[in-house]
Amino acid sequence: MQAVSGVFASQAYADHAIETMLASGVNAYNITLLAPGERRRQPERASLDAGEQPGARGAIGSVAGGSSGFTGGSILAAAVIPGVGSVTAVGLLGAAILGAAGGGAKSNGGALEKSPAQTLPEDEIFVYEDALRKGRSVVIVLAENENAAEPLRALLRSEGAEPVDDARHRWWIDVRNAEREHYAASGRDFGRDEGFYRRGFEDALHARSRCKEFDQISAEMESNLADLQRQYPGNDIEEAYTRGYRRGREYYQRFCEEKRAA
Repeated sequence: MQAVSGVFASQAYADHAIETMLASGVNAYNITLLAPGERRRQPERASLDAGEQPGARGAIGSVAGGSSGFTGGSILAAAVIPGVGSVTAVGLLGAAILGAAGGGAKSNGGALEKSPAQTLPEDEIFVYEDALRKGRSVVIVLAENENAAEPLRALLRSEGAEPVDDARHRWWIDVRNAEREHYAASGRDFGRDEGFYRRGFEDALHARSRCKEFDQISAEMESNLADLQRQYPGNDIEEAYTRGYRRGREYYQRFCEEKRAA
């Protein structure tokens, strides 16, 4: 399975998109909602609709503050994410995403045990965090394959979602000027090296790499660099990638320190 994600300007828009997906036949068990703030779930519905399976659409009480009544298979998780604040997650991947984001998520549905780990979009979590920090909401839906994923992307777009790639680009624009100045101070050409520098920066923000000592992840950085060099033979990659990776670690370090102090 693969994860298809969209960023919404508010939870209300995200709720409406979820309602549309449910109405079109998407299994609630495959949908996850991330929203800023703390919410509680209201009492569950006493019975299931015909054809619903326990743990799928499940008992559809409501999450306070939302209109869809979606509970994502009764899995509700909450956490305080360093640099973001309180976040509520509803759905299969919710607790796993919050946990990977450093929130120590508490779940009522055992999501960490039930989540299909291979579908956890660890390389996108920093984008979700940035969206949540700005008061936006994120919807993630699992698709069986690429053929099933494309209609879900189209549905999210039609509901007003910003694709995660666009949200990632928006995030980079926000940090780009500071990184350009820092890199130019070393005497190197940021315009020429930006792509590889940014790749290193983003790799350092991968959920499995951040908040660790450098000697714990240096081998992974070297492996990523080697893969990149094989993809772009003959390009001067190492300096730009390595500098970007180290700056990415510095960028996220303040959130790591906040987590340790909590």
